Amino acid sequence: MTSERFGDVGVTVGDDFVATVELHRPPNNFFDLDLIRSLADAYESVAGRADSRAIVLCSEGRHFCAGVDFARPAPQAPGTASLYGEAERLFRAQTPVVAAIQGAAIGGGLGLACSADFRVACPEARFSANFSRLGFHHGFALSTTLPAIVGQQRALDLLYTGRRIGGDEAARIGLCDRLVEAGEVRAVAHALAADIAASAPLAVRSIRATMRGDLADRARAAMTREAEEQDRLRRTRDWSEGVRAAAERRTPRFEGR
Repeated sequence: MTSERFGDVGVTVGDDFVATVELHRPPNNFFDLDLIRSLADAYESVAGRADSRAIVLCSEGRHFCAGVDFARPAPQAPGTASLYGEAERLFRAQTPVVAAIQGAAIGGGLGLACSADFRVACPEARFSANFSRLGFHHGFALSTTLPAIVGQQRALDLLYTGRRIGGDEAARIGLCDRLVEAGEVRAVAHALAADIAASAPLAVRSIRATMRGDLADRARAAMTREAEEQDRLRRTRDWSEGVRAAAERRTPRFEGR
């Protein structure tokens, strides 16, 4: 077994050709430009290794990924477009990814989960495209990935309402591919990745390239549009109210301006 570190992202490769790529920002694993860049670096490192044929994407702590921490007064300097430029690299990575989702996959965290090929979750997991409840536009290529996974109408439901769903509903609508007990999420994700890694690696990459098609290009186009709308809506009163209401744990009072 070998280990490597990319910022707050760790990579461990076992004897079964499975690389465990883990986010180390507990408990919420909020992401920023640096974390997404580190994750993309990790994916590219795994793709260049002969002993790695599949990835388990997982997180240390209570939650898989709660997206961006809007409550923290962190600088927006690098810009959404820069972050999404790094996110595009995740979609261009060549290795199949199985996401092990415990706790919350919220906002951009849901987008990260949907960038994977498969998702394994438990009934206690929570999924939400909560952007509209913040007065914001969704991002991380959910315009492309979410309808492909759950269908157009269900995607509209989740995006328009921003409602939160648990693992049971996520499994019913196809948002997660395996629903298991909370303590088994990572083990089952690893088993699925090992099943993939047991297949001929050249064949798997070829099949994956065919099935994903121009996904990376469509994700890039989606994120370009999403970033433009996010930058526009960030200047509205509704956005300020949405973030403030979320921080105060109350229902937002949107005015449409």
